Amino acid sequence: MPDVWIDKDTGHKVMKLTRRDGMNGSFYFHNNPFIGNEMVFCGGDKPFSGNDMLHNSAAQIRRQMYAVNLNTLKIRQLTNEPFNVRTEIVCPKTHELFYQRGDTVYALNTDRMERRIITVMPEALRGNIITVNADGTMLAGKLDDPKEREILREHPKKHEFFNLIFQAKLKKTIFTLDTKTGVVDTIYSERAWLNHLQFSPTDPTLLMFCHEGPWHEVDRIWTIDVVKRDKPRLIHKRTMYREIAGHEWWGADGKHIYFDLQKPRGETFFVGKVNVYTGVEEDFELQRHEWSVHFVSSWDEQTLAGDGGSKTSVAHSPEGQWIYFFEYDGNRLKSTKLVNMKNHNYNLEPNIHYSPDQKWIIFRANFEGSENVYAVELSPYTPNI
Repeated sequence: MPDVWIDKDTGHKVMKLTRRDGMNGSFYFHNNPFIGNEMVFCGGDKPFSGNDMLHNSAAQIRRQMYAVNLNTLKIRQLTNEPFNVRTEIVCPKTHELFYQRGDTVYALNTDRMERRIITVMPEALRGNIITVNADGTMLAGKLDDPKEREILREHPKKHEFFNLIFQAKLKKTIFTLDTKTGVVDTIYSERAWLNHLQFSPTDPTLLMFCHEGPWHEVDRIWTIDVVKRDKPRLIHKRTMYREIAGHEWWGADGKHIYFDLQKPRGETFFVGKVNVYTGVEEDFELQRHEWSVHFVSSWDEQTLAGDGGSKTSVAHSPEGQWIYFFEYDGNRLKSTKLVNMKNHNYNLEPNIHYSPDQKWIIFRANFEGSENVYAVELSPYTPNI
C-alpha cells in the first residue's frame, strides 16, 4: 500500500505514520503518547545478537522506544538499551519517558536524551510501574501476589486465566514512587484484582483504578487520593442485571471520567460520562454497529471517536469494522465512518488517539500484514481542482 491513500468507502485521507521496517506499536487508548508534536511508540526490528539470543529464547525481536514528528514524519530512536524496552508512561510536562527492567526504574529526558536511574526497588516492594502523574513527580503501580504469576504460568491464555485470577481474590497493593527521591510507598491494598491505573491529567494526587474481572460482576471504576489516602470512591454503580461499565478513561480537563456502558451487556449501548467532583452522570446512546472496543474523547471534549469491533466482539455486529467519529446529538451520538477496517484482524486492538491538533485520529492496524500506526484526517478529502 502507499504511504498515503484515500479510503474509497469514506472519502477520508489515511497516512502511515511509522515508516520504518519491523513492528511498530502505538500506546493503549488511555495512555497519552504525545510530547509536544511528537508521538512516542514502540518499534521492533532485528533480533538481539549473540549471548542475548543464547540465554533468552523469548528475546526474538529487539524492542525499543521511538518518536515520530507529526509535522515532518521524521522518526528518531529514544532508547538504545541492551534489553527490550516497551513502555507507555510519558509525562508531557517534563518531557520524560519512564520505563523499568526488573527492580530498576529509569527516566529518559527526550529533549536532552539523558537517562537517569530513579531507584532500585527493594525486594519487598518490587512491583510494576504503570502511570505517571500530571506534573511528573510521582509514578504509581501495583504489587501482585506471587500466586498470580503461578496462575499465568499454568494458564497463559486470557480465556483461561481471566476468571481464575478474579476468583482467587489475591491481595493487590497500589504503590507510589517519587520520581525525584526514588522513595516507594504503599497506599492501598485489597483482596481484589486491581488494574488499569490512570493518574488524572490535571490533579497530581488523584488516581483512577479498576476492579478487574467479568464486567457484569464488578463495580469497576474507582478513584483514590494518593496523598490523603482516603477511602476509594466508586464512579459508576451498576443498576441492573448484567449491566457493564468499563474501558474507562480521563477526559483531558481532568473533571470527567468516561466509559463504555451497556445496560444490559450486549443489548443497549452508551458512552457514560461522570463528573468526578459532583458525581453527576450523563449517558449517550449509540447504535449496536457503532459500538467500539475503545472510545476516546477529543482534547476539547467536544467529540468522541471509536475503533469499531470484530464480528465476534461483545456487540456481535457484522457492520462494526470501522474507525468512527462521533458528535453529540442531545443524549445520543451521531457517527461518521472514517476508515474501513474490514481487512484488519481485531486480535490487535486499534487503540485510537486524537492528534494534538485534533485534525487526525491515530490508530494501529495490521491490514498490511504487520503492526503499524496510521492516522486518518477528520475532514473529508477534497481533491485539488
